[in-house]
Amino acid sequence: MILTDSQKKEIKDQQSQKNETKRVTAPQLEKILYEAIPALDHGFVRVVDYMGDDTSIVQSARVSYGKGTKQVSTDAGLIKYLMRHWHSTPFEMCEIKYHVKLPIFIARQWIRHRTANVNEYSARYSILDKEFYLPSLENLAAQSTSNRQGRGDVLEGKQAEKVLELLKEDAERTYENYENMLNERYDGSTIDENKKGLARELARMNLTLNTYTQWYWKTDLLNLMNFLRLRADSHAQYEIRIYANIMLDTVKKWVPITYEAFMDYRVGGTEVSAKGKLIIQKLIKGENVDVNNSGLSKREWNELMVAFDLKDKMI
Repeated sequence: MILTDSQKKEIKDQQSQKNETKRVTAPQLEKILYEAIPALDHGFVRVVDYMGDDTSIVQSARVSYGKGTKQVSTDAGLIKYLMRHWHSTPFEMCEIKYHVKLPIFIARQWIRHRTANVNEYSARYSILDKEFYLPSLENLAAQSTSNRQGRGDVLEGKQAEKVLELLKEDAERTYENYENMLNERYDGSTIDENKKGLARELARMNLTLNTYTQWYWKTDLLNLMNFLRLRADSHAQYEIRIYANIMLDTVKKWVPITYEAFMDYRVGGTEVSAKGKLIIQKLIKGENVDVNNSGLSKREWNELMVAFDLKDKMI
């Protein structure tokens, strides 16, 4: 990730502000506020604003004055209870706003989470930067044979090199055509004084999906956790998982008690169906139970065995 001098100055100016406030603040999050945290090759994640902290959740749950209770352990107990029993509205009282730079194909996957306020860089009004996402060799993989949405074995040798070459050539060629249609380079200079440029809203359709875009993304803590539960999961696409993991770390700095409960009950926990619960109870009692008499499909059975680390019983 390379920031321009003007971007570096803007971040430095933002971080040097000295503002007094009567609102709650998160000291660890304050330390990285406005900082551009690298993601992929040219992307980043920045926390640019937030509201509330762990005590705001407790205050909302109790509908009381002040900043929660005097004992952190008591606040932690309540937050864990709320998380354990799937209470939602207290977590909606905290909000956070990110500035994210990401490839367009990841943005289109991300935007499916329709629980945030989003304002994206407009290619109708401005020229997109000449920056493209190119995967590293270890992240170039073939299509999975068992999962239509996933990756299989990593490509190797000349095949991997050829794929990278094609990705780079296509991106550079389409961007050059983009500039020619606009009659304007990304630095703002004109290509031909005697030629009219195509409207930006039309020229942009020629760009490849690995071109970088930017947006401001604001959401409440509840919906952020729903997003991270899916996108920080090991089964999520690698590229969006990189962003989710960065954001997960910002949650840890922002609301550490909630983060711990989230990792315990949402990320590290598991959901079990009524049939699945009966099967686990029978296994604990030493009763003979297998997929044939369980009432579960083969996929359901294997998922249950993985969830309880009973891989020797998988079929």
